[in-house]
Amino acid sequence: MIINGKEIAEKIRQEIKAKADKLKKKPGLAVILVGDDPASQVYVRGKEKTCNELGFYSEIHRLDQNISEDELLNLVKGLNNNDKIHGILVQLPLPKHIDKNKVISLIKPIKDVDGLHPLNIGNLFTGHKAIIPCTPKGIVKLIESTGEEIQGRNAVVVGRSNLVGKPVSVLLLNRNATVTICHSRTQDLKKHTQQADILVAAVGKPEFITADMIKQGAIVIDVGINRIDGKLIGDVDFENVKDKCSFITPVPGGVGPMTIAMLMENTIECYEMIEK
Repeated sequence: MIINGKEIAEKIRQEIKAKADKLKKKPGLAVILVGDDPASQVYVRGKEKTCNELGFYSEIHRLDQNISEDELLNLVKGLNNNDKIHGILVQLPLPKHIDKNKVISLIKPIKDVDGLHPLNIGNLFTGHKAIIPCTPKGIVKLIESTGEEIQGRNAVVVGRSNLVGKPVSVLLLNRNATVTICHSRTQDLKKHTQQADILVAAVGKPEFITADMIKQGAIVIDVGINRIDGKLIGDVDFENVKDKCSFITPVPGGVGPMTIAMLMENTIECYEMIEK
């Protein structure tokens, strides 16, 4: 079965809108975009559009590629103290002359809608209440939408990035899955992926996961977004894998829509923590 991320995200968006309509003031989201990376521009436009559709207050700060680190840090400080803003998101990647860790660490943890501040990451890893990174949060909701049990299942995550691989592994571990993290130095990758009841592919290589690497009846979540000849392709060889697994996300229309929906959900959570 195809896991329709677009459909699931739309349902969540409607729930968020109904919640936002009842609030005394608009939840406010500020997005900072440095430079003119085409993919980042597309993501930011999507976030801006969704904010408008849900009735959020939105600020987009489009900054020159050559902005100094100090100027960017001063902008973040201003947004930290802006009562209209409940969530701050810095679109990654940043130019090489800017220390992304310094920028992310400056965001108030209570306004960190991306869930990347060290305090939020620490709370996630120790099982405390945390703002959860958007894509991993969306991935878990997609898995849960299948109705299949996570507890006790073998989950394999291919990719160990701070944005996806590591946090999604912790979220699955917190739900009592037995989790294996694979990466570029993993020996005999196929041996691990063939044991996966739940496979999350977040490696950034088009159609890297092939049918012979999949366990019959597995749940496959494809996080990859690779643009090949103007077409979006995932990390999974979708056409050959789809008949072997029980559930699979398509690209596009799988994880992508959920990431933005989770960003809006996180903004509401930040609003509630700040205002209440």
